Amino acid sequence: MILGIDPGTTVMGYGLIHVQDNKLSLLNFGIIQLNKLANQPDKLKRILERLNGVISEYKPDEMAIEAPFFGKNVQSMLKLGRAQGVAIASCLNHNIPFEEYSPRRVKQAITGSGSASKEQVAAMLQTLLNFPEMPKYLDATDGLAVAVCHYFSKGVGEHNKAKGKGWVSFLTQNPNRLKK
Repeated sequence: MILGIDPGTTVMGYGLIHVQDNKLSLLNFGIIQLNKLANQPDKLKRILERLNGVISEYKPDEMAIEAPFFGKNVQSMLKLGRAQGVAIASCLNHNIPFEEYSPRRVKQAITGSGSASKEQVAAMLQTLLNFPEMPKYLDATDGLAVAVCHYFSKGVGEHNKAKGKGWVSFLTQNPNRLKK
């Protein structure tokens, strides 16, 4: 089971998928509403409490999270990074490994285009996972998209994309190519 997270400071999306015999099935997806909370510490606490609840209920095996994109507003980036950090800490506290994916890579994995809109991603997921209606907030389908991207990427995200690459890996896999 894979938990996908689309971090946010007003709305955080999440999605859970189950994989069996290379078949994906939707377990749940939704949002953590944060816009009515007065300050950043309260928002971070809500993220932690809600994710701990989701993790306790579904017991995912792994977590995938969207990496923050680089914007012009440093304060927004700092807040988003904190939200992402709390989500990662929640998973690590439950001994769940995580991987990170760029927004462009998530869109590419789902639609074939790294510049796809939220609506295009949601429509493709609706077809792939066969859910009847679109959620009110597309942050929910964004969280789901990160989980599906993780599955399609075979767990190779930003943290471990270098595994299996480089000279050491090449020589390990091709010892006969090393001249002595």
